[in-house]
Amino acid sequence: MKVGVPKESLAGERRVALVPEAARGLVKAGLQVTIETGAGTSAYFSDAAYIDVGANVTDAATALGSDAVLKVQPPTPEEVGRLHTGAVLISFLQPATNADAVKALAKQKVSAFSLDLVPRISRAQSMDALSSQAGIAGYKSVLLAANHLP
Repeated sequence: MKVGVPKESLAGERRVALVPEAARGLVKAGLQVTIETGAGTSAYFSDAAYIDVGANVTDAATALGSDAVLKVQPPTPEEVGRLHTGAVLISFLQPATNADAVKALAKQKVSAFSLDLVPRISRAQSMDALSSQAGIAGYKSVLLAANHLP
């Protein structure tokens, strides 16, 4: 199975859907991992860090053409068009505000897993990406506020 990670296209997005250490685990499990060139740069992960753990660094088309595609933000219409029929997309899809993207994914026959809709229950705790991101945002808000103190 091929797992692809394209570079995030939303302006200002610095996160990457897969860090090198997690990529190492997928490679060890026998998956082929492809990362778009520069996908981790904004999160301070070099292409070399991905290569060192066995991932392939490639172009956007190859990453988006994988069996499973991992993203942080919802896909753009162009990205949806590059996903192949039967692919799986795992991302924060925000389907309530991105109905067009959800419809485009359905039309393309892409199975989509929206991380922001994972229930906050004990059984799903290992997949609860939303709580961890909210916790980081809360911590950062305190640090930003502290910078404005006299």
